Amino acid sequence: MRLALLFASIFLAGPVHAADAVQNADRLMQKYQGDVPGAALLVLKDGKPLVRKGYGLANLEQHAQVTPDTNFRLASVTKQFTAAAILLLAEDGKLKLDDSIRHWLPSLPATTDKVTLRQLLDHTGGLIDYEDLIPPAQTSQVSDQDVLRLLSATPRGYFAPGSAYRYSNSGYVLLGLVVEKASGRTLQDFLKQRIFTPLHMDHTLLYVHDDPTPDKSRVPNRAYGYSQIDGHWQRTDQSVTSATRGDGGIYSSIDDLARWDAALYDDRLLGDASRKAAFSPYAKVTGEPYEADYGYGWRITGDTLWHSGESIGFRNVIVRWPKQHLTVILLSNRNEPEPYQTVLKIAQTFLQE
Repeated sequence: MRLALLFASIFLAGPVHAADAVQNADRLMQKYQGDVPGAALLVLKDGKPLVRKGYGLANLEQHAQVTPDTNFRLASVTKQFTAAAILLLAEDGKLKLDDSIRHWLPSLPATTDKVTLRQLLDHTGGLIDYEDLIPPAQTSQVSDQDVLRLLSATPRGYFAPGSAYRYSNSGYVLLGLVVEKASGRTLQDFLKQRIFTPLHMDHTLLYVHDDPTPDKSRVPNRAYGYSQIDGHWQRTDQSVTSATRGDGGIYSSIDDLARWDAALYDDRLLGDASRKAAFSPYAKVTGEPYEADYGYGWRITGDTLWHSGESIGFRNVIVRWPKQHLTVILLSNRNEPEPYQTVLKIAQTFLQE
């Protein structure tokens, strides 16, 4: 409610060119409008929401509209939270970034002795993609423990640790398990107690598919994922790889992510050294249609810090321009389009003000 009132006051008091920028954003979001899977869009400037809006439907079957408090599966946008959890534990003295992953997860093969937590954070560990180890005929969802078992039975890697970059969901699943070992809490409880609750991200949670207490994993105002197949939208909300946690299991809304964004400017959550570490370039991203370096859960391109998230039926992106104090977040519950370029176009008009 406070965000809504703030948005109204800014819009009414803002200059004409701000209204033009908002209209441009609406135009660029037309593909999400109507009786189709939709999106939520947030534009923050100096911590204030210039655009805070839902488009289309969160649930086609129930005709539920997307609103600013609709919760989307973040997919790989989750990785920045997993990285923050590791950095918090490093601040606590519970672990060191140069610890071997095998120190924490000794069932892994001896070939991972020299793979460090730091290398998992920046995707230079060389671990095999767990997705490629799943039996082709498997239909049941893979858990984090399943990923650990698959990797423990695979005594090979793609390259020597630290010698190259390869984006790794495997690494972030293992980092989530390290959070549990180092903290003595479940990953979902640690994220809630150390990140979500302190930042008042009251509707954000790490979804646990087989949680024995369903109420703890119930996603309020949930958007369901869809894919366009043969010209029709079909629900594709879950896949075999949708139950892992540290690499992509968080559900959140643009309202809650506004609070996350605010915390990245000061030391209310992470100390200055940890934030600098997260936002520093360590590895050149390869194999992607864009230029970027990788920090800890963040891509770095020019003046931007950003990350996308893609899983079956969801496409999301958060892009931050810290020097300009501008952030644009687009969360969508559909398999296309990929939203990164849309966000860059939306941001351009606000950057020109």
